[in-house]
Amino acid sequence: MDFFKLLGAGAKFDKARFKEDISVFKPSRRATHEAVDLVDSVPKELDFFGDHSKQQQQQQHKRGGAVPTRQIAGSASQYIKDENDHTPFTEESEVAAFLKAHRIKVTGSDVPHPIKTFEMLCKEHAFQPFVLRNLEKFGFTQPTPIQMQAIPIAVHSRDLIANAPTGSGKTLAFLLSILHHVHSPEREGFRAVVVSPTRELATQIYEHLRNLTTGRKIKVCLMTKSAATAMQTQDPLERKKHDILITTPLRLVHAIQNGEADLSRVRCLVLDEADSLMEKGFLEQVDEILAACSSPSLQISLFSATVPSSVEEMAKTIMKNPIRVIVGSKNAATETIEQKLVYVGQEEGKLLEIRHMIKSGFKPPCLIFVQSIDRAKELFHELVFENINVDVIHSERTQTQRNRIVQKFRSGDLWVLICTELMARGIDFKGVNLVINYDFPQSAQSYIHRIGRTGRAGREGKAITFFTKEDGPHLKTIVNVMRESGCDIPEWMLQLRKPSQDDKKKLKKNPVERDAIITVPKYDLKRRNHKKQIIEQSKAKKLRQQNASSADSKTAADSESE
Repeated sequence: MDFFKLLGAGAKFDKARFKEDISVFKPSRRATHEAVDLVDSVPKELDFFGDHSKQQQQQQHKRGGAVPTRQIAGSASQYIKDENDHTPFTEESEVAAFLKAHRIKVTGSDVPHPIKTFEMLCKEHAFQPFVLRNLEKFGFTQPTPIQMQAIPIAVHSRDLIANAPTGSGKTLAFLLSILHHVHSPEREGFRAVVVSPTRELATQIYEHLRNLTTGRKIKVCLMTKSAATAMQTQDPLERKKHDILITTPLRLVHAIQNGEADLSRVRCLVLDEADSLMEKGFLEQVDEILAACSSPSLQISLFSATVPSSVEEMAKTIMKNPIRVIVGSKNAATETIEQKLVYVGQEEGKLLEIRHMIKSGFKPPCLIFVQSIDRAKELFHELVFENINVDVIHSERTQTQRNRIVQKFRSGDLWVLICTELMARGIDFKGVNLVINYDFPQSAQSYIHRIGRTGRAGREGKAITFFTKEDGPHLKTIVNVMRESGCDIPEWMLQLRKPSQDDKKKLKKNPVERDAIITVPKYDLKRRNHKKQIIEQSKAKKLRQQNASSADSKTAADSESE
């Protein structure tokens, strides 16, 4: 046992101020860098023993850079460099090398070849020219790996399970696939439906699709409360003017049950954040939506950053010979995120750490995730006095309030946004620099989606996760995700016990009980709680009196009528 580490737990050392002192205790690291620099400076002609190339490869590998590979026909490096190559693939070996270069894994039969550029959509797959014009207009110049393979699969009307990291372009992948099938208005009802778990995500998808259909008369419907109300009074023929529907599950189910939404002509059904939609809360609603999509030519696509095996097996029961596409490591975070675990001891340590970060200077915008609405409110009341622009968003706030908060955060008027799991999925905030998991995530999927709000579209980001002694039994779950994402993990964390499936299920249903986020003295807190109890008792007493009074009035009225 290292007693010095034990005694120093929780202590901080100012590495910037005492940089010279640190170097005294790490001589080997300095020597290593000097040795590498000397080798790098050796001319190739004098490298008699071949050390230059070997050590250069090793050093590049450690830094995360690409290790030079032997050039072969259709090699990985060739495809990465040649971004303007519009020529189709002629041999399967070329396809295999291309997929390997972009870390794309495909499982299934008769898989269509990937695309190299967006121009190939028109040349190889008969996309309309307006698609390319709008892609260029809104800054999409080169397809991402998930777009390279997922679009050709969906275009060929094959069922698809797509698993790619957060911020990797999944939304654009399924929207472009839809626009291949729905490229002009027909006034025959919905031909494509996108289902997402939250209103915020549905709204974001709707805005993206409006951009992609600029200059066309394609009608896109976002099923909000007002849109659903309008459908009730519309003539059935008027309802058929929309071509594409973006919706949440429950809103669509109500419309189906009331006869306001006809999905019999739907050819493309997309389940975004599919793992969430396949959970108990949404599963019955998804079943009803699938039953309403009665077209024999229906093509189903499932997209998510996390697709557990259980969800994949369930998905296969509703799909016909699906193709699975995985980009990078399955159920891993994107490699552009710097991930860090911070031990804070007890709950009080979290607030101390947050305040220390604010005082020492942090780079906004920042998202802070907590496990409940009550804790979100509590943390907001603590941070609102820290001289930073902070707000809180959760399901108890009205849709208008939520829209206003999201807009303020996107425009930079808000520096810090405290949120629950509501904001963990799909929402694309440009330029989020930091994500803080104030409360430990309840699953690996939750962790991946939370930290995926930063490091999007190739940008760098940082994610910090606080953990206490109570979170220890579940730490290995997050450690495994970090390792899959290429993070350096301390050896002692790798030796932690892996939680059982029962432990994971329990945590998912019942999060760890935590003390309230509050710095009010215990005496004041006790008085406040006592006052709250008196008010609640008074309200309950008044309610009983009102009920008794109404009951007496009813009895008197009944006796008079007799």
